[in-house]
Amino acid sequence: MSFQTFSLHQLGWQAEYARLLTLADFDAGYPARVMAVHRSGLAVLSSRGAMAVALPHALAESGGVAVGDWVLVEHEADRALRVLDRRSLLSRVAAGGDHRRQPIAANLDALFVVSSCNDDFNPSRLERYLALALDAGVLPVVVLTKADLGEDAADYVAAAEQLMPGLSVLAVNALDEASVSQLGPWLTPGKTVAFVGSSGVGKSTLANHLTGAAMQRTAGIREDDARGRHTTTAREMFPTPGGAWVIDTPGMRELRVAVGEAELGAVFDDIDALATQCRFGDCRHEGDAGCAVEAAVADGALDARRLSNYRKLQRESAHAQRSLREQHEHSRQFNAVVTQAMRVKKEKLGR
Repeated sequence: MSFQTFSLHQLGWQAEYARLLTLADFDAGYPARVMAVHRSGLAVLSSRGAMAVALPHALAESGGVAVGDWVLVEHEADRALRVLDRRSLLSRVAAGGDHRRQPIAANLDALFVVSSCNDDFNPSRLERYLALALDAGVLPVVVLTKADLGEDAADYVAAAEQLMPGLSVLAVNALDEASVSQLGPWLTPGKTVAFVGSSGVGKSTLANHLTGAAMQRTAGIREDDARGRHTTTAREMFPTPGGAWVIDTPGMRELRVAVGEAELGAVFDDIDALATQCRFGDCRHEGDAGCAVEAAVADGALDARRLSNYRKLQRESAHAQRSLREQHEHSRQFNAVVTQAMRVKKEKLGR
């Protein structure tokens, strides 16, 4: 990875970051932004230029480091000391049974949720991404690619706009400059955006177009199922000619979420509004008497698919959050046992 020299302001530095650093911090190191995360360490960019720095095991285990993070790098040692507090963090529940939060990208100003005007368009998947963005504290923007390949792009846009109130939805041809320029309002100097979406929908093609170079591998489409042959395999951050920063992400086969009721309520505001009309305040919308939500489904005023996805995301989030609480409690009890054992051992040695 090769970059010219950038000032901290050009890298997206905010005044609030400086307020989090003490004189002792500046004596120990200097701020740098994470461009890529590798097994061997981090690729960072600072006012000193681009370089590779080591990532201590303890720092990696403390919650991980994400592309877009700001880290404090030790003077002359090329080693990350700590991660600065984030303005936003896009994360998902990691695969497996421990339900850990896996960081995807940090300090974003907007999240481009990419789908396409073909069979890949999946409202339930888009709702999942929207909830993920709101949980991260990031503004979501739906970008529908391949708008040039059919005459029904307007129908896809209309369908996406129904998923969340006030949602910005853009239909673009990723290979056309004028079409891609619609993304301009979110790509002002110093701003950082990330692309998320399924494999083959055109995330990397858009990223390449915006950065002015083919920095990511892209793939064609199998016309029988509208999915890509392969996709980006790593998250990296690149500058655009206009001064913004773009993070492309791999297509995620499994996107598990652990979002709060407030975030789900913001995406599914129509269901939340109907719920206030239910006979009982604790209505679960699953066969309860006087349920206004299920009545709306029966009347055709609410899409049954949307209610089903809402329930699914509720259950998934509740399960993940419960598992995390149980893990924290188990860890707390284990640490208490170890501490007590060490105390007893010291007492015996002191006799």
